[in-house]
Order: sequence, then C-alpha cells, then structure tokens
Amino acid sequence: MHSILSTPTVKARVDELMSNMTIAQKIGQMTQAERLSCTPKEAKNFHLGSVMCGAGSVPGNNKLQDWLAMADSYWQTSSEKDDHHNGIPLLFGVDAIHGHNNLIGATIFPHNIGLGAAGDPALIKDIAIITRKEVLASGLDWVFAPNLAVAKNNHWGRFYESFSQSPVITNKYVSNIITGLQNIPQTEGIIACAKHWVGDGATSHGIDQGDAKISWQELNKTHISPYITAIKSGVMTIMASFNSWNGNKCHGHQFLLTEVLKKQLKFSGFVVSDMNGIDYLSDDFYLSIAQGVNSGIDMFMVSDNWQQFIRHIHNHVELGTISISRINDAVRRILTVKVATGLLDASTPSKRKWANHKSFGSIEHRKVAREAVRKSIVLLKNYQTLPLNKAANIIVTGKNADNIGHQCGGFTVDWQGVSGNDDFEQATSIWQGIKNIAPNAILKKSLNDIEAKDHDIAIVVVGETPYAEGFGDIRDNDNLIIEAGSQINGQINISDPYGSSIELQELHPEDYATIKELKDIGLPVVVILISGRTLIINPELEAAAAFVAAWLPGTEGHGVSDVIFGDFNFQGKLSFDWPQTKSKNSPTLFPQGYGLRY
Repeated sequence: MHSILSTPTVKARVDELMSNMTIAQKIGQMTQAERLSCTPKEAKNFHLGSVMCGAGSVPGNNKLQDWLAMADSYWQTSSEKDDHHNGIPLLFGVDAIHGHNNLIGATIFPHNIGLGAAGDPALIKDIAIITRKEVLASGLDWVFAPNLAVAKNNHWGRFYESFSQSPVITNKYVSNIITGLQNIPQTEGIIACAKHWVGDGATSHGIDQGDAKISWQELNKTHISPYITAIKSGVMTIMASFNSWNGNKCHGHQFLLTEVLKKQLKFSGFVVSDMNGIDYLSDDFYLSIAQGVNSGIDMFMVSDNWQQFIRHIHNHVELGTISISRINDAVRRILTVKVATGLLDASTPSKRKWANHKSFGSIEHRKVAREAVRKSIVLLKNYQTLPLNKAANIIVTGKNADNIGHQCGGFTVDWQGVSGNDDFEQATSIWQGIKNIAPNAILKKSLNDIEAKDHDIAIVVVGETPYAEGFGDIRDNDNLIIEAGSQINGQINISDPYGSSIELQELHPEDYATIKELKDIGLPVVVILISGRTLIINPELEAAAAFVAAWLPGTEGHGVSDVIFGDFNFQGKLSFDWPQTKSKNSPTLFPQGYGLRY
C-alpha cells in the first residue's frame, strides 16, 4: 500500500499542486474543523483540508440522505476552483469504531474487547469491509479507526476499545482491518487511521489521558508493535494520543512523532491530532500550536477554534518559530494521501458507486454482526445448565435484558452512547433474541409475586451502562488525579468517572440483588454480563448456575440466544486476564485464553 504513496505519478501531481499554493492554502490543508463550527462556504474560503463529525454530531434527522447531503455540500464548495482557491477537496472524517456508529440504521458490531475474544482474523476483515461499505454509503471517506491500544488496566474508560492485553492478538487483526477498510484506492475504499500514538493503554491507574510511566523497551515491545504492522499494511493516517509518556505529552513529543514514527518506522502518511489535543500542551494556545507542529503533527483537529489556529500558525511562520519546510512536509503528506486515494478525481459523494447503497444496514451485514456476537461471548461458568431448552418456562429480567443502547455501549448514536431501543430500527435486544426462539419465555421488569413453581429457569442480563473515554474511568479516589497531573508537563483534562470501584456489586448493587432474589426462591440463574471491561464478579458468579461474559455485543442481540440455546457452541476465549480482587497484583480468576465450551 505504501508504494501507492510513493509512486512517481503521485509525487509529480503533489509537486504540481504545491508549486501553486499560497501559505494560506497550505495552512488551510493542515486544519480540520468540526462541521458544526464551519459552514461549507467557510471550508472553501479558508482552504480547509478536512472537516469531521464529532461523536454524536449528526446532520438533519440522522438518516443516510442527511449524511449524503452534508457530504455533498462540503465536497462541492471545497472542489470549486477559482483565482483564489485551488479546488482541493476536503477529507471528511468520522469515528466508525464498531461499524458506522453515529448513524441511525447502521450495523453495530461488538466493541473491540469482544472481537479480541472471538479470535477470528477472517471475521475481522469482513467487519472492516462492511464498515467501509456503510461509511461509503453516507458519502464519507475517512474513519478514525482502528484503535490499536494494548490496554493494561481495567479502570480505563476506553478498555473496551482494546482487542487484548497482548499485542500478539492485536497484531493478528491489524492487517485485515487496514486492508478491509482501505481496500483499493480510487474512492472504493476509505482511509483508515490507527490510534492513538502511543501508549494510551499503559497509563498509571488507567487514567484516561494520563501518564504512561514505562520504559522505552516496554513501550516499543508492547505498544508500538501493532503500529509497525499497521504501517506495513499501508495505513495512511495515524492519530496522536492524549496520554503522556513519562511526563511528556505525545501531542508534543518530537522523538515519538518524528524520530520514531516518521524516520525509524518510515511512516509516509500523515499524523492527525486528537480532538483539541494540542490545547493541553501548555496554558497558551499560541505556544501549543508551535509545539504540536514542530513535533510532527501534520493535521490538527481543532474542532471550534480553527480560525484562531489559522491566525496563530500564520504568525508563527512569519516569525520563523515554525519553519516553512515543516509546513511543506505536513502539506505534502496530506496531499499525498488525497492524491493516492483518488480523492481529487472522485465524483460528488452522492454520485459514487457505494452511495446510498442498498447493502447499508442490510440483513447480510447484520448476519455478520450476529456471527461476531456468537463468536465473541465467553462462557465463564456452566453448572449443568446450558444449553437451555427452547420449550422451557423462562423468566428474563435485569436492566440490560431489553436495552439495545446498553448492549451497544459508548460511541453509539451519541458520544456517551444511549439508553433504550428507540434509536435502533432493525436491531434486536437480547430479550427479543430469546423471545424469537423460546415461546415460553417472559420478560419481567420487576420481580413481585414470582413463584419458582411457575418457571424452570431465570436469565438475568446485568452489568454496565454506556460510557466513553474518561467518563468510563473508575477511580478509587481523586488523589490519583492530583498525583497524575503533578507529573505531566502541560495540562490534564479530566472527566467525572463512571464509578469508584471495579466490583460489580459496588457499581451496580441492583444486579446482585436481582440474581440473589431469584436464587433464593429456588430458580437456577443464568447471568449474562454486559460490560466494557473485566469486573470483579465473585458474588454474582457464586450465585449463578451459568455465567456468560457478553461484552458490548452491538445491535444483534440474537447472537447471544443462538449460543445459550445450543444452536451454536461457545468459542470465545478471554483476551484479557480476569482479576479476582481489586488489588493491583490481583490473582487471576480466569486467565487470558480461558473460555468453556459445551
């Protein structure tokens, strides 16, 4: 794939474009605005290189036609050529991390933690291809995925975005994801973005945007490893990480961004910042910009204050605090990706081959997502209970039993996810999947007047509710933040945490109460845990006759019933060790690779 970026015809075309560009046009290419802060006309006037949809930022009624109309409007204005504008179309980026997850009606796959347990590289490629087709259906051309974090601490709110604690599992997937997304160029593919460079899975206490206090050897062996595979597979963009490495922020880290990534690893695509990622380099936005550019970031996700960014960068160039050669390097990298992927010769988004394609959200796509659910769920305990009899009298309960939003998790429709079933048209909750094949199953919201003689067994679907990024962090106390902040050069941006304990019984006492109530009246209980991480589950596990880790399965809840009723066997194996206690050196309850079968 890299040969595409370095072919003589691509190089010649980029040379030609750059020979006619003003400094304003070059700085524009380095700028990415959030679409709500920038009209299509402004995107043209300021020569912007890219716009993006932040998670939950959606056009119109969030239907496919709304997305296509939006993509068309930015495409048309940015492509117009006149005496002052060179007509270079902008790139439109979006978070599509488990399917095209902002768009209603899209197929939503299990989050990476589940796909890591599935252990199926061919399935991963199918998922990447479907994600590509559904993103192309909406007219966009760039996704901020895959996340290659190797997560080491289950307190981290992004734990579910990691495939495994081991780079070995991640590395088996990387090439298939990149090639599945990027495909062949010339508007048949979308541009992938490996994130976040680098070490975000290694921060102390699992604090999001915290400090990875690890040696170069550990950073290189564990956390850089998947990026080497991604670069070899031709990934065209890489996103800088919010975290710091030994006190120095990755967004301002010249050694990591330029010396390692661009020179040693010979990455020839471009580096994009994370959302407002340079804001935290110093208290002064003007100084932050120089540090970010000079460190090696090429394009800047400056969601709202992009006009100020453009003014400041002009001043830096005039004063010589940013060299014109660094500007030229950044712009050359951005234009090389645009030229190599055929963006400059593409038609309007809505006129492209995959636009508004009938495969969007189709049964065929959902079948693959359902298969992914079947393969990713892990059987942790089975005391002569599963598979269930489809004719049994089953009571189904628990807050996550009939809640598609909860089973999809964060980064679904909205940044922090949603609750309920209203935003999902063709999707299936876990309860609906059970009801479809077990006619005598009933759903109970409350357990008043339940008698054991009326039922054979209970299924209780429990666990976490949606969260994303720092809002998913679990922090025992706020001193951790003070400690982390004092050791980082720059600012630290902290969200309110999801909770203060990694124990399910403390986070969600209602779950254990429901399990115990059913067990106490004499019913065997099958527990299905919805979660974005490994949790301490000792009392719940003890009370359960069978226990299934279902992770965050996405829109196809019937993948769970496919397995618990025995139409398919379990095949998921833990891609993380499951801890037994909340101490830092907890003994392992279930080791990586564990997973029962029938």
